[in-house]
Amino acid sequence: MLALKYGARLSVAPVFSQALMLAAAQAVPPDLIVPMPLSATRLRERGYNQALEIAKPLGRRLGITVATDACLRVRDTAPQADLPLKARLRNVRGAFAATASVAGKHVALVDDVMTSGATANEAAKALRKQGALSVSVWVAARTLPG
Repeated sequence: MLALKYGARLSVAPVFSQALMLAAAQAVPPDLIVPMPLSATRLRERGYNQALEIAKPLGRRLGITVATDACLRVRDTAPQADLPLKARLRNVRGAFAATASVAGKHVALVDDVMTSGATANEAAKALRKQGALSVSVWVAARTLPG
């Protein structure tokens, strides 16, 4: 995961996508796949969105649209990795906005790693606020909060 997220090893993204696809086979298929958005600043720094790189092959394999513009990060935030839980919650509060394209849809929000769930929770809130019927969070890796 570190090679994908910080080392630009995009070739490993389909491996994570395959693992998610196997897990998704047990779930109700979503109407849309929405990759966790990066801020414009972080996207410029990194040059790619690792969640999108995982979501694209997943969408192709499942035949489900990957909606890259359905959820946007509207506020830059500090990286979550070094923050304690309470700071993580404050850090991402109000950081996302969703578009009307999610209204009435079951959305799978795809991300690379989940630790506390603060980021996924905030993005899911924005999607539900715009009328998503339900939001499932699909992550390629899970770390234990420390």
